[in-house]
Amino acid sequence: MKKLLVIIFIIFTSSVDAQCAMCKAVVESGNASEAEGLNTGILYLMIFPYLLVGALFYFILKRKRKNKI
Repeated sequence: MKKLLVIIFIIFTSSVDAQCAMCKAVVESGNASEAEGLNTGILYLMIFPYLLVGALFYFILKRKRKNKI
């Protein structure tokens, strides 16, 4: 089940355009390849906070379950 969710998230995040207003204004003055590179970089930067918070919750839940036994 977890593998299926990971695959679904990977598929849907490939089509997401992530730009703030300032980045969008800068990119609109440039070419399309720069815009794609900027979008990809922003997506990679967005992933890491979610991974860290997810790992933190995983270890907290693991420790709680271990203490209950």
